[in-house]
Amino acid sequence: MGVIVSRLLGCRTFNTSTDLLDLTGKVILVTGANTGIGYMTARNLARRGAKVYLGARNESKATGAIAQMEAEGLGTGQVIWHKVDLSDPRNAKQAAEEFMRREARLDVLINNAGIAMHMVVNHVSPFVFTQTLLKLMKKTTAEPDSDVRIVMLSSFLHRNDQAANPNIQFKTIDDFNHEFADQYSAHRSRYSITKLANVLYAKALQRKLDAEEVPITCISIHPGIVDTFSDRLAYASFVRTMLYFFGSSTDEGSYTSCFAAASPLIKENPQKYKGVFLDPSPVGKIVDASPNACRVDLQEQLWETTERAMKEAGVL
Repeated sequence: MGVIVSRLLGCRTFNTSTDLLDLTGKVILVTGANTGIGYMTARNLARRGAKVYLGARNESKATGAIAQMEAEGLGTGQVIWHKVDLSDPRNAKQAAEEFMRREARLDVLINNAGIAMHMVVNHVSPFVFTQTLLKLMKKTTAEPDSDVRIVMLSSFLHRNDQAANPNIQFKTIDDFNHEFADQYSAHRSRYSITKLANVLYAKALQRKLDAEEVPITCISIHPGIVDTFSDRLAYASFVRTMLYFFGSSTDEGSYTSCFAAASPLIKENPQKYKGVFLDPSPVGKIVDASPNACRVDLQEQLWETTERAMKEAGVL
């Protein structure tokens, strides 16, 4: 039944072997790529000829994942481990700086990590990581046949719970740390707000890059309902059963990331895709983000508070 639902939703009409650009000579960095959606994204893009950096904190897990990819086949592409620790923004900046010492270009950044329930891992560290790498990505736009993209993995949950509250704000760092302890689904509210932050940041970054006339395309996506963490939950067997019937495989869950990173449709018409939110049904469908995600004032609040806090901490 899971396969049937996936087919109905359009996953099966997308083929990573034929529906993506030839990525020979391109450099791609995917965070959180040693398991799940990130793993499949890195593998599928490498199979199109890219040099893909697998961003992960644990070297043994990363090298194990790379060995498995190589056994499955990478074609002309390659996957290389790059240490990325998003648990602390200072480590995120260090990882970005080290990457810029390793590589002279970065064509695509996919911020895939972020299934935690707090803002540091899901928003603040990716913000620092991306902002630090922007210098290299801007440089890459000057290369022949450049097609530079930034992909933020969000979720349909950015529309739900406290993320849908019209009174939500990000004026102070305390607004980032709200625990919602008085709510039954506090953990889901915290997670939904981090996913809202991903969309807000992508839209704000796109607007600022456009103002500078920098040809980088920023896209946020919902990968679909994918089983990447059910083993960590209470009632795991029940959750896995439901995901089997109504969810997608991790490979199918990577399709929207791959589309955002390497679809020729985006290269042919970048203006159409700048700052958009993509859905997996069918893969690459542009849908409206939530009303809160489209609020420019909220985008600016999030940006300014994050930037101010990181400057005060000496990170930026």
